[in-house]
Amino acid sequence: MRSKPRYVFDTNVVVSALLFSQSKPARAFFAALDEGEVLVSTDVVKELNDVLGREKFERYVSEEERTRFLQSLLREANLIEPEEKIQACRDPKDDKYLELAVGSAADCIVSGDDDMLALNPFRGIPNMTPDEFLSRVSRQTPGQEA
Repeated sequence: MRSKPRYVFDTNVVVSALLFSQSKPARAFFAALDEGEVLVSTDVVKELNDVLGREKFERYVSEEERTRFLQSLLREANLIEPEEKIQACRDPKDDKYLELAVGSAADCIVSGDDDMLALNPFRGIPNMTPDEFLSRVSRQTPGQEA
């Protein structure tokens, strides 16, 4: 039996967490790091790097900050390479999160993407918003409402 719960976060939640440090996605992401294990795959990290490298984010995150963030994420998260290919999401680009969650026996997927949330639960793995995740772990920053 493993000691810590395992969580998969999709890119939109992680980007929001990075850009808005007091946001619900940030609170959910850091609660997950505190309370359990955040799981990533090479495909997830690549997508995160690609998204953060988009021109529209340049004014928020420099290349140096992006590199530091990704290095920190790789130090803090568990890198898993799923073996099973899954084709279940309306947006095929999101199948990588399902593959990661199933391949690592994750306890839940945290997403803000309607295509992902429509698959709740996926093979018994809950798929929830950052709000729902915060309620689940009952971990909120003092003085802030859910």
